[in-house]
Amino acid sequence: MKKLIFLVISILFYYCVQEPEGKPVPAIHAFADSMFNISVDSGKIAGASILIEHHGEIVLSKSYGFANLEFAVPMPEEASFEIGSVTKQFTAVAILKLVEAGKLSLEDDFTKYIDFDTRGKKIKVGQLLNHTSGIPGYTELPHFWELSVHTYDRDSLVRFVEQEDFLFEPGEQMIYNNTAYFLLGLIIEKASEKSYEDYLKENIVDPLEMKNTYYSSNSKVVKNKAYGYQFSMNGLLQRPYLDHTWPYAAGSLSSTARDLLTWLKALHHGEVLHNNFYQQLITPGTLNDGTPLRYAMGLTHFDEFGHEVISHGGGINGFLSETRYYPQDDLYIICLVNTTGPIGAGYFTDNLVWKLLEKEKLPSVPIDFDLETIDGKYSGQVRGQKITWQVTTDNDAIIMHLEEGERPDTIKTYIGNNTWRDGNSILKFGNDELRMDRISGYYILKKITEINK
Repeated sequence: MKKLIFLVISILFYYCVQEPEGKPVPAIHAFADSMFNISVDSGKIAGASILIEHHGEIVLSKSYGFANLEFAVPMPEEASFEIGSVTKQFTAVAILKLVEAGKLSLEDDFTKYIDFDTRGKKIKVGQLLNHTSGIPGYTELPHFWELSVHTYDRDSLVRFVEQEDFLFEPGEQMIYNNTAYFLLGLIIEKASEKSYEDYLKENIVDPLEMKNTYYSSNSKVVKNKAYGYQFSMNGLLQRPYLDHTWPYAAGSLSSTARDLLTWLKALHHGEVLHNNFYQQLITPGTLNDGTPLRYAMGLTHFDEFGHEVISHGGGINGFLSETRYYPQDDLYIICLVNTTGPIGAGYFTDNLVWKLLEKEKLPSVPIDFDLETIDGKYSGQVRGQKITWQVTTDNDAIIMHLEEGERPDTIKTYIGNNTWRDGNSILKFGNDELRMDRISGYYILKKITEINK
């Protein structure tokens, strides 16, 4: 009986914690406080900001930890963070605004605006937006990091990438690509006859009164700016230096959680683009063979455990970010963290969203083909490297082991048509291929050997 009473008291405490003034704290607050405070206290992150709006009401808006560890400065309520690749949705919108103004077309070969040797390949502006160009990403090239701490003309990076081989024929695959968005920034400048920074300020930032959104700088003094750190097993370290010439239209904006909520609500409610251009923005692309993607233009758009979500994350030296909009649930979540490491904005967002929504479990269907036909090794290009997966089968599951990787992963959810689901990843076998849809990458790996059981 005593155990039962203790359990009931514990449950009540979880759902209705008391503030000092005697006001009840919603469960989501108690959960967030515990999760963020443990992460700060254990040295996993320096600090963070979280903002959640659900059905038009702010259900959580808090900052945790420190904006500056050296001086023990608490994270301000309106802290400013570098947002990394969340920048890409602003770049995509800028391109569509220029399309709307008749200054360029998504069907244009991008070399109409930029001098770049494609070795005879035609790459559309639209293929830069959805990462299907085949151009290698500069952030995955080893020599880039020597360049990244210096200030040179931006054309230096274009010439640097131009020397590299294409990863695949345009439109054949999708590999997340910062080079594409760097080039889109140059296209914006060419078509608008303004700097990237000025075009965004005049056409997006100022009209929406986003007073705390700006192009990042390593020298400007900015009120409420959070400093970036990186996790190490020996404690948090200052982030490595990065010259902001290079993230550019792929990742150089800074903002606050409040400004990003303003942005998301305006974007998704018709205040930024006319509807036909907005629909282009959020509609995922396709490969040359008609294969549908789940990446649109600077945004991912897919079904996440029974809930439609339009989202994008970001990572840059010292910072991780996440922005999500669940249209059917009228839910917005923005999480900003001033630390790179094993847990970041995506981790916190994943945990919080399923406190508000019910995760739909995808049922597995009976296997309808001979599993042994897919046993083997599959090799191909993914972001930044070539990999080989060894695939074996066991009853109704597939066992995948990445060569020189961690322990094997057993995947049990078969959804039909030679296809498995592993969380948000989709794996399809056929024609001696393994097609891996990772949302921000669609990889085609070729079968290279058979495995004898």
